Amino acid sequence: MTLNVEKRQSGMIDYSRPDGSKVNGYLACPQVPDGAPAIVVIQEWWGLNKQIMDVADRFAECGYLVLVPDLYRGKSTVEEEEAHHLMDHLDFGTAISQDIQGAVDYLKSYSSKIGVTGYCMGGALTWLALSSIADLSSGVVWYGFPPLEALDASKITVPVIGHWATQDVFFNIETVEKLEAKLRDGGVDVEFYRYLAHHAFANETAVGTGRIAGTQFDAIWAQQAWDRTLTFFGKTLW
Repeated sequence: MTLNVEKRQSGMIDYSRPDGSKVNGYLACPQVPDGAPAIVVIQEWWGLNKQIMDVADRFAECGYLVLVPDLYRGKSTVEEEEAHHLMDHLDFGTAISQDIQGAVDYLKSYSSKIGVTGYCMGGALTWLALSSIADLSSGVVWYGFPPLEALDASKITVPVIGHWATQDVFFNIETVEKLEAKLRDGGVDVEFYRYLAHHAFANETAVGTGRIAGTQFDAIWAQQAWDRTLTFFGKTLW
């Protein structure tokens, strides 16, 4: 199916959830949308802000049709306390089964191959989406995971890569080791990459002291992680 003229421009759209209700999302369109594979991008705990839209645009510039679900319904923040509040009030189960599933369903109308990627909180949701949504072809996780007991590795049937910071104080590298072992024991086709970096090393707004202690952008590692991500999606989605 080809995209119509109205959907060739990037911007906010409405799409339907499986329960029939509408939700907003940011759609980023490639220059050549016909036949392009698609990616669902899942936000950090800050919300659907300019930074995550820029991530979607970056994927679109590489030829992908991208949709970012607005999980917070128009709310976003730069304050740690408010981000905690917004994340704590997000129903992860509904986010997966309705908002993210709806995004996948929307993209299925245009693409036969759909990937998913997410950052921090979005990384945790990416793992849950990979274990719950049947129409995904691959996934990329950026420094995030749910409680390990909440993840059924046996249900992840597509290839996945993960990017991790060895100095991450929020998602510690020791638990990453346990996650990797659980995934391999479950038969998941997974590859983890580790970087001598802090949390949110791929978020260019986490500069200086960052918005919260323990986060720090690293341009070198971020570029390497992006290169690996694009190579991986190129192999699994095209």
